[in-house]
Amino acid sequence: MAVLTQTDFEQMTLHRRGKVRDVYDLGHSLLIVVTDRISAFDVIMKDAIPHKGEVLNQISAFWFEKMTDIVPNHVLSTDPQNYPDVCRPHTAILRKRSMLVQKAEALPVECIVRGYLSGSAWNDYKRNGSVAGIKLHPGLQESEQLPEPIFTPSTKAESGHDQTIPFSEMANRIGNELSQRIRDTCLSIYRQAQKIAEEKGIIISDTKMEFGLRDGELLLIDELLTPDSSRFWPMTQYRPGGPQVSYDKQFLRDYLISINWDNNTPPPPLPQEIIQQTSSKYIEALKLFTDISV
Repeated sequence: MAVLTQTDFEQMTLHRRGKVRDVYDLGHSLLIVVTDRISAFDVIMKDAIPHKGEVLNQISAFWFEKMTDIVPNHVLSTDPQNYPDVCRPHTAILRKRSMLVQKAEALPVECIVRGYLSGSAWNDYKRNGSVAGIKLHPGLQESEQLPEPIFTPSTKAESGHDQTIPFSEMANRIGNELSQRIRDTCLSIYRQAQKIAEEKGIIISDTKMEFGLRDGELLLIDELLTPDSSRFWPMTQYRPGGPQVSYDKQFLRDYLISINWDNNTPPPPLPQEIIQQTSSKYIEALKLFTDISV
């Protein structure tokens, strides 16, 4: 299957190339193109995942639309026919995997909501009984549902790993009032998304969000509730007490852990079986949430 690992559009100014997204500056707006690149432990793999970009873009579009009653977002259009003329020669590539968005000043924090004790939060809890400065009850199991969802912000590293920070540090960085508003917004989005997901038979263990300011208005930006930014578990297979079956890139992370990759040396080539199974999990997530097939 063909994959898109990078774009190089003539007549457009490349604003930045992230781990997954190529972003072009179109003057009054930005064009976000979601490639099939995949990262794990903040490192871009050598191999790409077929259909991944299409899945991420369409799931984000689905969730952005669902959350407009909670907070505005940056999306102007996901239809290349509505993009500026400079995009027209690339319509075939842009279809299903791009967004035209408003410019915004991105805030320097990652906004994470956790409803279940998994991943780095589980590791933190094992070490000191707390996550991001929030003390949790003793005796919790891995993947156990928390009594209430918790907000655990982190740094937004330009390179390397993001670091979890307490809410007080987020308030120091961007202001207490704005931090409280973002925390409340994130918790509302998570709760609304969890209700929708449960109807589809899916648990949202945790999810990461990003925000920006445009003329003083708070906007939800980047991506939303995708398999890259969230952990999705099938309800029928949920068993607290250990790792869970997932519809996200935890499958890839687990493979890399199994071969003892140290996260610092160049990433290993991925076996075709891992590439295909990862692609299938992303495609399944898209189908479950949106009824869209790639």
